[in-house]
Amino acid sequence: MIPQGFIQDLLARVDLVDVVGRYVQLKKAGQNFLGLCPFHGEKSPSFTVSPGKQFFHCFGCGAHGTAIGFLMEHRGLGFVDAVRELAQQVGIKVPEESAASAQAGGQVKALTELLQRAADFYRRQLKGSEPAISYLKGRGLSGASAARFAVGFSPDEWTPLATVFESYSDAQLVEAGLVIENEGKRYDRFRGRVMFPIRNRRGSVIGFGARSLDGSEPKYLNSPETPLFHKGRELYGLFEAQEAIRRRRRVIVCEGYLDVIQLAQAGFEETVAALGTAVTSHHVGQLLRLSEQVIFAFDGDAAGRKAARRALEAALPVVDDTRRIDFVLLPEGEDPDSLVKSQGAEALAAEIGQALPLSRWFIRSLADGKDLGTAEGRAALLAEAKPLVSTMPAGALRLQLLREVADVARSAPAEVEALFGLKPWRRLPDQTRAEHRRQSMDTADLKEHILQRLLAYPDLVAEFESGITTEILNGETPVDRQIAEVWRTATAASGLTCGALQELLAESDFAEHYRDTAAKTLLAEADIEASRIELAGAFAKLELRRLNTELESLAGQQRFDPEALARIRALAERRARLMAGAVAEVRGGNATR
Repeated sequence: MIPQGFIQDLLARVDLVDVVGRYVQLKKAGQNFLGLCPFHGEKSPSFTVSPGKQFFHCFGCGAHGTAIGFLMEHRGLGFVDAVRELAQQVGIKVPEESAASAQAGGQVKALTELLQRAADFYRRQLKGSEPAISYLKGRGLSGASAARFAVGFSPDEWTPLATVFESYSDAQLVEAGLVIENEGKRYDRFRGRVMFPIRNRRGSVIGFGARSLDGSEPKYLNSPETPLFHKGRELYGLFEAQEAIRRRRRVIVCEGYLDVIQLAQAGFEETVAALGTAVTSHHVGQLLRLSEQVIFAFDGDAAGRKAARRALEAALPVVDDTRRIDFVLLPEGEDPDSLVKSQGAEALAAEIGQALPLSRWFIRSLADGKDLGTAEGRAALLAEAKPLVSTMPAGALRLQLLREVADVARSAPAEVEALFGLKPWRRLPDQTRAEHRRQSMDTADLKEHILQRLLAYPDLVAEFESGITTEILNGETPVDRQIAEVWRTATAASGLTCGALQELLAESDFAEHYRDTAAKTLLAEADIEASRIELAGAFAKLELRRLNTELESLAGQQRFDPEALARIRALAERRARLMAGAVAEVRGGNATR
């Protein structure tokens, strides 16, 4: 494992603007730099790079991170390779890995090599298998498409891979998912099947999908979970499709391997598929970072409708107001593959052109099977909608969906909001940023504000250590634990930028929240001095609220002993000083306006 101290030193030497500028044309915009996002197609620049914080964020697709994260996402590099490339750019040597890390890295490399050798073997076997070739031709696959997706064939024998590897008893063959060991016997996992290599975004084979030729069960078989392959996180065809996704600014999601290949062959090269499992929020979030539009095109049967409903549920927690998600509901009995073969690519293009937006599919799927002419039917719709809407991030899309649900249920939007337990949408008054920062915030908002400022300027944790230990460390809420973690991490190292702190927190349970919170600071105009003033005010408010709570508790006592009276006087004096300071701050602010 690369020492964290080296990562900090590397990020302190690297200029994120230079790193990103090699791939993105950046222009100065105030304290930051702007450019067109390299992770999704856009016409107006929303990709922001902060040289001071050494952090980037796209306000279009949500991609954000440090110089290391940028290379990992843009170049498809692993963490270690990204660190090595940055180190080479600034002329420093990466420390040697520990024995454990070297062993782990060696394991990944070894498994990848085994899977690639197996894929090469399966491809060679396809050339000599007439049944497999006939099957693929019968499904309409061309030789060029089969080659592009590295399609192969596993012989219908027990141990054909024994001819490929020097030692068939190698434990890593089992670990890679290629061989099954059962009661002391070993045999190939895939036998008599058409093989579809599953590749990660860098093109490395990480697993296989396999289909039986005669329709015997299981018809489809995937690699098991391995150190390289996690079925719920990978998408078939993403490696082959990623350039078309960037070019066309959309991605089509279908159900099967053959659908992906045949749609790509028909000109829809931006097509991917989940790996024999339901689409997950991770899948949708990954695709929304790559494209402006995600189109789900599933089979036109009951199973396809069910898959579309699951995709809807997976999309709701990650969809935002700037992305579009559509659903193609094909005619009964059709699937994307059959439609293209029977009616041509134009027919599928027409279906995509009239796809239902997420909002319409949401209402349609909720209404299915319910008599909305009755109070019971409308109540059932509201009951089904509540947990789905509650998963959505607050924003304009959720507001619009709430209104549509309310309209279908013949209810007022405010009534539905109350029923769902959501805070009502309120228009903020028109006011300056300075005035808005001085608005009274509840304790949770104050602490989120503190977290945001400490993430932006980690060196400030030392100045506010007393406030953190007094007001935060004994708290039990997530934001209390987050501030405490940031304080401990930043205290252990000095001179951290926002980006360097993010790398130190990368393994935290709150890592994604830290990145999202840091991204918000790119819009803020507060520099370190303004942040110092805001933090002082926030901690003063927290202390004032704590003092008031304790004073109210003491005042409720029926008898006062000398110790209690002394405590009340001390608290009252401290409160008076805090309030005097707050008044002076307000007067000072008014004098500057």
